[in-house]
Amino acid sequence: MLINKRDNVEVNIENGHKYAICDIKCGEGVIKYGEPIGIATANIKKGEHVHSHNLKTALSGKLEYTYEPSDIKLEKIDSDIYFEGYVREDGQVGIRNDIWIVNTVGCVNKTAEALAKKTGAKCFTHPYGCSQLGDDQLTTQKILASMVRHPNAGGVLVLGLGCENNNIEVFKSVLGEYNPNRVKFLSTQDFEDEISEGVALINELKAYADTFKREKIHISKLKIGLKCGGSDAFSGICANPLVGRLCDRLCALGGSCILTEVPEMFGAEHLLMRRCVNREVFDKAVALINDFKDYYIRHGQVVYENPSPGNKAGGITTLEEKSLGCIQKGGASPVVDVLDIGEPLTKNGLSLLNGPGNDIVAVTNLMASGVHLILFTTGRGTPLGAPVPTIKIASNNALATKKSGWIDFDASPILERDITDELLDLIIEVANGALTKNEINGYEEIAIFKDGVTL
Repeated sequence: MLINKRDNVEVNIENGHKYAICDIKCGEGVIKYGEPIGIATANIKKGEHVHSHNLKTALSGKLEYTYEPSDIKLEKIDSDIYFEGYVREDGQVGIRNDIWIVNTVGCVNKTAEALAKKTGAKCFTHPYGCSQLGDDQLTTQKILASMVRHPNAGGVLVLGLGCENNNIEVFKSVLGEYNPNRVKFLSTQDFEDEISEGVALINELKAYADTFKREKIHISKLKIGLKCGGSDAFSGICANPLVGRLCDRLCALGGSCILTEVPEMFGAEHLLMRRCVNREVFDKAVALINDFKDYYIRHGQVVYENPSPGNKAGGITTLEEKSLGCIQKGGASPVVDVLDIGEPLTKNGLSLLNGPGNDIVAVTNLMASGVHLILFTTGRGTPLGAPVPTIKIASNNALATKKSGWIDFDASPILERDITDELLDLIIEVANGALTKNEINGYEEIAIFKDGVTL
């Protein structure tokens, strides 16, 4: 399969690996998706396999970028597409009405699990909230505060220990205003029987959440996170382009999407920068890329060492190749904003979000920016899910068939026909209450980004 007429490699439809369609000299660029994916390290003859043995990355450190805006515009679509969601008292919209237990500190993880087991509430354990300094503690607080505010939760129990750095009173200063009917607090050191106290508070939250009923909401209110993990060569051919079409459709309808995984923009970031709607957004995008490269350099790590063993087995050789496939999840939509970790999504359209490619951290960051659900493409397969519904989209039929307990949607038919409407139909069903495989399995987790010292 030839992906772009400018390419000098084609993809084997059976295994996803690359083969030269012409002679490529040592030192010349290898082209896929119409863009360079690295440099040939040996002379490659027409028909030869192109992979780690004869191709290397051309990436190095930080780059300078020039503002070269394109005239790309997304035509708005008037639509009567609606979903059935929950309108909260503050005007936010949710697609679930669950009770969440949010820990201020990892010391009460098992208490949270015990309460969840007794009440049916959902808890999301993590190891932080104490012995952290500076930005790390603030990041933890911002992520947890975003969970408390998330509209998919009909009620929230904030569960603390009492002696932690991020104790409830300190956490309240980061959280800000809250509805005391929707948010309850329990410091476990203050009660002889914290389990009974927690059950009583959760029952109060259930009664409050039950006052909300699903109602008709326009699709323009929908916020979707975009993520890929366990990628293979078909991720950039099937699943990610399909999600890109869906992203463009939703943005045209007035909705919002978020693209994250900054290291998996390296080598393709120039394409995103051209789509920034103005100079301010462009400058934020440049800082997003170079600040993350500084993070690698600060820790003495190589900027371009990213494709995993699974990626390579699936036909992906270099980070440029992975990134060019990865960013296709953002379609062709203009980039309207760039967000930091824990920063809420406020603009309709496509936004970029700071954070690593690590699957569990990335889905946590997407959830923390307020997405209602996540479209998670995968070529190798993963059971991982976020606290919000996580629709798993297989890039190939073999995976969709083998791991039907994980996968919600098979993207492979896109090779023969446009299935964007089918994916949109599934999204509406999930927004209306249909459970994703991660919800059915109870695979709902968080991981908070850490960069500093632990005391």
